[in-house]
Amino acid sequence: MKITAYIVRHGQTYLNLYNKVQGWIDSPLTEKGIQDAKNAGSKLSGINFQSAFTSDSGRAIETGDEILKCNRNNMNIIRYQYPELREQFHGYFEGDNLEQMWQFVGQQVKINDESTVLNSFGLEKARDLIAKADLYNNAEDNKTFWKRLDRGFDKIRKNSNDGDQVLVVSHGMTIRSIVDRYAPDLDIGEATKNGSVTKVIIEDNDIKVEYFNRLENI
Repeated sequence: MKITAYIVRHGQTYLNLYNKVQGWIDSPLTEKGIQDAKNAGSKLSGINFQSAFTSDSGRAIETGDEILKCNRNNMNIIRYQYPELREQFHGYFEGDNLEQMWQFVGQQVKINDESTVLNSFGLEKARDLIAKADLYNNAEDNKTFWKRLDRGFDKIRKNSNDGDQVLVVSHGMTIRSIVDRYAPDLDIGEATKNGSVTKVIIEDNDIKVEYFNRLENI
């Protein structure tokens, strides 16, 4: 099986604007966020999608709706909403100031900012550090995160046919984690942009990343 997936990060939300930790917690798209989604929709308007898969977070659903409004085949596109495609769960830190979370998490390794933690330890180890720092032990560690996300890819496979082109709307760190695992040379340490497109090929037992984090040349 070979499925071509265009994975879009949701548009900017109010919690993005306010620099808050946003994993499973949700907030609406800003005006810019709606335009992020419309811009992605315009770039993807000519693709004959068979299906659209979003996380069940409102910001992903809203982004997916705006993208599909732009698509000439939108009346024939089957839509799915899966919790498996959510952002990573930060537990106790959800809704906190992002910089403050990383200061707290980074105390374990004597580093107090996000970029240095990620550059020093990588995304997967950083996820474990967040889970270890969570006072309530609810945040996802790396193993739990990937077990969930792999179920999401299996659901996409189950509900697609060989040769399908599908839209996927997910979240910044989730998308970057996919790239970091399957095409680490493409992850150059930059955040996934709101409304950007990452193109992947989903096969039976593998995922291949063609490009990451594009706003143009899709």
